[in-house]
Amino acid sequence: MDPSAPDLLAPVGGGGALIGYARVSTKGQNLDRQIAALEVAGCERIFSDKKSGKNAEREELQKALDYLRPTDTLIVPSLDRLGRSIQDLINIVGGLRKDGIGFRSLHESLDTTTPGGRLVFHVFAALAEFIRELIIQGTHEGLAAARARGQRLGRPPAMTEEQILHARSMLANPEASISSIANLLGISRTTLYKYVPELKAGHRPAVGAQAATAQLEKA
Repeated sequence: MDPSAPDLLAPVGGGGALIGYARVSTKGQNLDRQIAALEVAGCERIFSDKKSGKNAEREELQKALDYLRPTDTLIVPSLDRLGRSIQDLINIVGGLRKDGIGFRSLHESLDTTTPGGRLVFHVFAALAEFIRELIIQGTHEGLAAARARGQRLGRPPAMTEEQILHARSMLANPEASISSIANLLGISRTTLYKYVPELKAGHRPAVGAQAATAQLEKA
């Protein structure tokens, strides 16, 4: 181990101010119980949001994070009051650690100002990374299996083979404009140029109506 590397289990924070953060999901819910628990824990200032954890714009949480200083400790009633997901939680607490700020969760008895608390948090972080890798691996394996079965992946084509043949048949008529054909097929001119690439060269396909009909009958 590199002797100059930081001790990941070393306690961080402690000795500074205790700052609390509480959150409920809706304005109709009551914060009193959470705030009372934070006051008992010794928080000298408490920030609170009345928003869903899925909402990234938690103004009071951001104010709390901006207010914290090195050696301070952020205290929450429970982990789900802070993070929208385990990865979000890890990112927030990891950011606090970099700034020399501790973190405590009352319900889970998690305290990163102690070596034991740091160990538990690293287990959380490792588990989250493991789950993320499993999801990525499963997605890749699923895509590979679908390709092996010959399934088409991604968005369906804007024009079917039959539509392309119809377009070529109509384009063989010098009186039919590209715009009118695109409108008739319910596509844009850009799409028509994409699927009939010879139009980009400035000439229309020399495919007669009878030839196009014969191709459709073979399809």
